[in-house]
Amino acid sequence: MQPFSPLEAQSRLASLEGWKIEAGELVKTFQFNDFVASMRFVNRVGELAEQAGHHPDIDIRYNRVRLALTTHDAGGLTQKDFDLAAQAQRLAE
Repeated sequence: MQPFSPLEAQSRLASLEGWKIEAGELVKTFQFNDFVASMRFVNRVGELAEQAGHHPDIDIRYNRVRLALTTHDAGGLTQKDFDLAAQAQRLAE
């Protein structure tokens, strides 16, 4: 799978509310009411990631969860990253 060019990745970013590209990763920090809600979200993202065979870096800070996506074996951002980001976004709504 070929990574998107920086221009194409930036254009795809428009469809994802609150996401940004930092250091070559697609990132967003989600905020929840408490730790339990954060963990519920992380577990659901984990299930989706396992099904897709595509695993984000996850940082949990009490009621905040930061997801960072990149396709390591492609050396950049691919459709896999944007698909999982969109799924995570829907889970948080």
